[in-house]
Amino acid sequence: MNYKESKVYLEEISKYGSVLGLNNMKELLGRLGNPQDDLKFIHISGTNGKGSVLACISTVLSEAGYQVGRYISPTLFCYEERFQVNGKMISEEDLAGNLTIIADTIEQMLQENLTHPTVFEVETALCFLYFKEQGCDFVVLETGLGGAEDATNVIRTPIMEVITSISMDHADILGDTIAKIAVQKAGIIKPDTLVVTGVQDPEAMQVIEAVCREKRAELRVAAYPGQGAEHASALTEGQQPEFELLETGCDLQRFSYRKWKNMEIHLGGLYQIENAAIALEAVDTLRETGVCISDYAVREGFRKAEWRGRFTVLGKEPTLLIDGAHNPKAAELLQKSLETYFPGRKCFFINGVFRDKEYEKMVDTMAPLAKEVVTIETAGNPRALPKERLKEVWEKKGVPVHCADSVGAATEEMLEKAAKEDVIVAFGSLSFLKDVVRKG
Repeated sequence: MNYKESKVYLEEISKYGSVLGLNNMKELLGRLGNPQDDLKFIHISGTNGKGSVLACISTVLSEAGYQVGRYISPTLFCYEERFQVNGKMISEEDLAGNLTIIADTIEQMLQENLTHPTVFEVETALCFLYFKEQGCDFVVLETGLGGAEDATNVIRTPIMEVITSISMDHADILGDTIAKIAVQKAGIIKPDTLVVTGVQDPEAMQVIEAVCREKRAELRVAAYPGQGAEHASALTEGQQPEFELLETGCDLQRFSYRKWKNMEIHLGGLYQIENAAIALEAVDTLRETGVCISDYAVREGFRKAEWRGRFTVLGKEPTLLIDGAHNPKAAELLQKSLETYFPGRKCFFINGVFRDKEYEKMVDTMAPLAKEVVTIETAGNPRALPKERLKEVWEKKGVPVHCADSVGAATEEMLEKAAKEDVIVAFGSLSFLKDVVRKG
């Protein structure tokens, strides 16, 4: 297959949907020679923050001189973003070549009346083939959905698992309680490995601790970003807090974490501070295992880390930003960031979500800040919630709202309406945010 044929093939196999379970994945990879067994992984699960933590860890390792693969989904700008080595996306030729090998293997499976792999299973197999081919020293791997039965969990050679913030999402698939969801997220933990997490909901933390005990895995918990301020009065004279927030803003945030003083990140959003703490704890843990990472590489990696689509400012006067808040917890974090960075400013929202999300709870959270809302839906995406239905939810909160025919039209309209001091926020599904970027 050439590149064009490869993209058609991927679109065609998307009809097989999303299926949890590892049997089919193991069958496919076995026929491909199990390329994943020749790679070292840092495996990341969680509800929110996976991509940002991945960006920090992988950039630090790249700055330290390693060949680092990173596998992410979904992507913001183009398909090839899913497969990157030291920040460089896979080429069209490498994508087509590896996908041809996988397609031929699947054809053999079908001839034996085996089940056709899903598109995510195919993509995950492709990432393993490509990263082995590229001679990656480490692969920073993000789960697609859940953890225990996610296609990425077929790996047997992780050196570390990282679990970011766990909250309610995909309840119909992963479970209707935090504890049930945590069981799925903690399912990536392998025996005798290192596990890093942040301060979790008590139910989630109990699950993580129990799984670590069962698997004989060593658990490290990053200091919660608020700890420095909340517990300052409990510190003895001369004792330093584990975490201190020094500066917060859309473009620059600074903090001190244990021995790391005055760390700098350029990831906007209050929640990125917690993600940075988890990532820094993971990096420290890697260094303790003998992975050679200089202090300079750590600082430069955090300073250079990028994760577009999460509280990303595209323009000013008026401020235009995008945020992939797609579940209730993410909406709460977005609300807090807006109130902190832009107190008293008028907020105009562009909102589009998937129909399987808890969009009513998200609207409840964001409505008090909304001056006006335009609802949209991603064209051609069967998961997209109809913009008319989303408009009804906003109307119930008494917010001025109407629908737009396209993301571009919604962005242009809001840019015309907003004054220089106002804020325009496009949030919800990542599938439409790239169109905001083009207009912004």
